[in-house]
Amino acid sequence: MSDARHLLLVDVGNTQMVFGIHRGGQLVACWRISSGRQSTADELAWQLHGMFAQERIDPAATAGIMVASVVPHLDAVLAGACERICGQAPAFVGSPEVRTAMAVDYKNPREVGADRIVNAVAAREFYGAPVIVMDCGTATTFDIVSPEGHYAGGLIIPGMEIALEALTQRTAKLPEVSLARSETLIGRDTATSMQAGSYWAAVDGLNGIVRRLRQLPGYAEAPLIATCGLSAVIRPDLENLHDWRPHLTLEGLHLLARRHFGEIQT
Repeated sequence: MSDARHLLLVDVGNTQMVFGIHRGGQLVACWRISSGRQSTADELAWQLHGMFAQERIDPAATAGIMVASVVPHLDAVLAGACERICGQAPAFVGSPEVRTAMAVDYKNPREVGADRIVNAVAAREFYGAPVIVMDCGTATTFDIVSPEGHYAGGLIIPGMEIALEALTQRTAKLPEVSLARSETLIGRDTATSMQAGSYWAAVDGLNGIVRRLRQLPGYAEAPLIATCGLSAVIRPDLENLHDWRPHLTLEGLHLLARRHFGEIQT
C-alpha cells in the first residue's frame, strides 16, 4: 500500500456520503456510499477499510480528516469509524476549532449547512467575489458570495429527483421515471410527458433564478458555478454557466483542511 501522506475529506449529505483522498496536489480517489440511517460505527469502519484497500492507500498515512456534515446523527458514527481505521478523530466544519475565514450574513449563521459554507469558500477561492454556486443534490441550493466576499445567503429548492418522486407518490397512475433530458417538449406518452415536464420546469426555473440574481445590485457579472451529480444532467441547458465542478465541496474541504492541519504535502 502507498504510505504517502494524504488528507481524507468527507461530505455527509442526506442521500450519500462522499469520501475523497487528496494527495500530491490532487484528488486521487473518490467514493460514494449511502447515508444509511441505521449505520453503526463498525459497519462504516468496514466500508472505509474496504475503500482504502481497494485504492491501495494506507489509512495510517492519513494526515488529517475534514468533514462537512448535514446529518448530525451520523457525526458520531463517522467519528468512531475514522478513529478505528485512521487512528484519529475528524474535524467538523461548523465546530469552533475549524475556521472558514468567511463572514456569514445569515441571521443565525449556525443554520447554514456546512456543505454550503464549504462550497462558498471554494467558489470564492477559485473565482473571486461575487459568485453564485448552484448545488443540485437531494435539494437544489443556491449559495451566494457577496461582492464583499461574505456568505450572503441563498435559496433552497426541492431537488429535481424529489419533485419527481413526490409526483409519483401523490398520484395513483403515474409511473416511476428517472430525471433525464427530454428532446421533446410535448410528450406523447405518460413517461415522456413526465420527463419533459420535470426536466424543462427545472431548467427554466433555475435559469430564471439566476437571471433574477444577476439583476441585483453588484451581481450582474457574478459567475455561475454548478456542482453535484444532477447538475451534469441539466448542464447543457444552463444559461451563462461559467464552470461545472462536480467535486467543489471536496475541493473546499481540502482548502479548509490545509489551513486547519497545516501546509503538509498533500
